[in-house]
Amino acid sequence: MTGSVRCAAVALFAAAVWATSTFAQDPRASTVQGVAREWLLLADRLDASATWQAAGPRFQKAITESRWAEGLAREREPRGAIVRRAVAGTSFGTKLPGITENGNFALVKFRTSFARRAEGAEQVSLELGADERWRVIGYVIL
Repeated sequence: MTGSVRCAAVALFAAAVWATSTFAQDPRASTVQGVAREWLLLADRLDASATWQAAGPRFQKAITESRWAEGLAREREPRGAIVRRAVAGTSFGTKLPGITENGNFALVKFRTSFARRAEGAEQVSLELGADERWRVIGYVIL
């Protein structure tokens, strides 16, 4: 191997290693994205009871199941079925707006297209419980 070819090979290898380590996804992201997607599938079916029951205690304390059912139907039915949903970002922190105490929180943002609204977004907030399971504690359609 000539010097320039060797340098190019080393540079490519270094770039590949850097790219992998720099852009590697937080392993928790796959978990919270999966939990959010499973919960959203229930919301897509307008199954308010199942979404409420699958949500975390903070969600259940904030809104009754019947009020949640009304709100879910009011916000989702006019938009129609989901056409496409893609993760736009996932973040983690110990603070979440509107919550005074610290915790282990995640926010998963989705770019979402509905049948009657081509451009949209959803945000799902999750909290890691004492049992080490992530649960949905908030849902917003933007």
